Amino acid sequence: MDRLDREILGILQEDARISYRDLGVRVGLSANAAGDRVRRMRRDGVIRGFTVIVDPAADTRSGLVVFIDVTLRLDTTNEEFERSVLMLPGITEVVHVTGGHDYLLRATAADPAALDTLLRRLKREAGIAHSNTRIALRAAPKH
Repeated sequence: MDRLDREILGILQEDARISYRDLGVRVGLSANAAGDRVRRMRRDGVIRGFTVIVDPAADTRSGLVVFIDVTLRLDTTNEEFERSVLMLPGITEVVHVTGGHDYLLRATAADPAALDTLLRRLKREAGIAHSNTRIALRAAPKH
């Protein structure tokens, strides 16, 4: 990866829908050359995919979007926890983190009662000692 590839990645992170023509103009390449670089980075696994970020408040189908800070019990290994938590419905992301907690989970729940059920299952089935849950109200628009 060179300077141009890094510049292309930065632009795609801001706007993954940019045309190859506009991308090329911004980095000083032809549309074909810009497209070739993007395809190569996809083929090489540098770009793993493109995604849509939905404002949690706008997605009424999923109910609540929550972030759960998790501290594991002393007798729970990371491998056991990850295996258990990924089997629970509603868990959409599991991130091992530094700081005061062991993991940060992103999850969805239809309503507060479903969230309560999920939290109880996490403690019972996944080996969690403590958790702190935050509900997403909305996501700031990315400019």
